[in-house]
Amino acid sequence: MKTKKTEDLRSFEKKLWKEGFQYIVGTDEAGRGPLVGPVVAGAVILPVNYNLKGLTDSKKLSEKKRNEYFHIIQKDAIAVGVGIIEAKEIDEINIYEASRKAMKEAILNLKIKPEYILSDAMPLQMEIPCIPIIHGDAKSISIAAASVIAKVTRDKIMYELDLKYPEYEFKNHKGYPTKKHVELLQKYGPLENYRFTYKPVRDLMEKKENKEE
Repeated sequence: MKTKKTEDLRSFEKKLWKEGFQYIVGTDEAGRGPLVGPVVAGAVILPVNYNLKGLTDSKKLSEKKRNEYFHIIQKDAIAVGVGIIEAKEIDEINIYEASRKAMKEAILNLKIKPEYILSDAMPLQMEIPCIPIIHGDAKSISIAAASVIAKVTRDKIMYELDLKYPEYEFKNHKGYPTKKHVELLQKYGPLENYRFTYKPVRDLMEKKENKEE
């Protein structure tokens, strides 16, 4: 007997599976809030009637669990796509549009063209029908899977950045504006992959410019 939680997490997919759609893609992004690094989107097509016990919004999972699910999803999914929009472009087009672009790229990077899109709250305006679901990563198994792909992929990027610039401690805060991160940013200044339109970085640059005048 399936639990209510499992039923809820697959309710959108089950309706579409019943209507005959096989290739339903869930898409979600990670990294809207950080001061540094890209925004990363995942797109995942799961097999019909697929279930993965315990899978939910990646933010509610421990890092160990996310990594476990990441490998399971990569193995079990019909297709997995990733879209990455770097900090420079985020500054140029804004984070909302960058998130949308990352999701579209992730979908276009799938090896199979989906028949239907379930997105985490984002209207995508593609030729494929799309249902934007508020808090979709906690309501759709496909979006939850995509959120894990996005989060783990982005964390890997931040770990690589940490190896290059250990003084910024990216492995600890993943680029989010924690008190410690802001202190380190003020101490060492922003790197080229910071988001210069984000307030802590922008304020720091303005302060620097004012001093130089």
